[in-house]
Amino acid sequence: MASQLRVVQGGAVLLEPVTADPWEFQADCVEAFVASWRARGFSPVTVDNDIGLLERTLTALGRPAWDVTPEDIDRVVGDLALAGRAASTRREYVQIFKGFHRFLQVRKAVEIEAGFGVRLVCPVDEFNASRHVGDDSPAQLPPPTPERVAEFFEFLKARIATARKYAPAARDYAMFRTLYHAGLRSEEASLLDRPDLHFTRGPFGKLHIRFGKGARTSGPRPRWVPMLDGLDLVLRWFLDDVRGKFPDSPVLFADESGGSLHRGTIRNRLRYLMELEGRPATDRFSPHALRRACATHNYERGVDLVAIQQLLGHWTVSSTMRYVRPSATFIEDAYRRAVTATLGELTAEGDSSA
Repeated sequence: MASQLRVVQGGAVLLEPVTADPWEFQADCVEAFVASWRARGFSPVTVDNDIGLLERTLTALGRPAWDVTPEDIDRVVGDLALAGRAASTRREYVQIFKGFHRFLQVRKAVEIEAGFGVRLVCPVDEFNASRHVGDDSPAQLPPPTPERVAEFFEFLKARIATARKYAPAARDYAMFRTLYHAGLRSEEASLLDRPDLHFTRGPFGKLHIRFGKGARTSGPRPRWVPMLDGLDLVLRWFLDDVRGKFPDSPVLFADESGGSLHRGTIRNRLRYLMELEGRPATDRFSPHALRRACATHNYERGVDLVAIQQLLGHWTVSSTMRYVRPSATFIEDAYRRAVTATLGELTAEGDSSA
């Protein structure tokens, strides 16, 4: 069989006869890639979500990963943009492919070059890597105000007494209070077990977040989160009066079969509850907006930024700053607090010298 000549990323590569089906080989590579996630300790929910994202990405590209060109990445990202998909979604498609391609380079490069005649060069470059949403992007809506959050929780609390099923209504109240006061991601809340509640640890009690989000290659990043703003009382009530009405299992916020709520279920549940509340679409928010509200509201009341970083489980303070969206009167409010404190000190000094 004669050799073939293929131009890949601008370089000519002499091909040997192909001996493997490219789609079968890619499927085997995907399985190996997923196995590496499990070996690094990613949670089952994260693995399931990322498998789906990788499969959608590879389907959209329409060719084996080693044959993908920068123009293919441009096409897929452009189609997502035309379909109105958020910048964060487009970035996820690019990043999952980039991670898979990197896995191929490290683990499968020799087999791919021998079997398909391609020397791997990643087609993701500075021109098609989906940019991060900037701090001043109009897509980054401000988080709900403290007043709006309080109104929503009052609605949930009142609903407990009137809902057709007491247990799910009470669970929703405790779960969304936890998302807000502890600044948790939906997936972190869904993976909480009852033994993760430590009421005697620290002055407020703490939640052990065993599956905190880490960098894509680092696996879970556990952390301890204090139960602030009376969250310990809410969770004690939930364990004593509510959790026993669900099937027995280790899961804290269980569904009606005793299993974990998927993060998508939590998002849909919040949307349903705000529809019941009767709020217009412009006055609704997502579970992640509650996390950003936790960061913003704590910052506005004077909590140290590094403390908020530790609370949310961010790697850097710069990540936390992207979550902080102070109110329109934040500067004026801070000025009034500073002036009031100064006047109080001067008054105290005057009284002591009199």
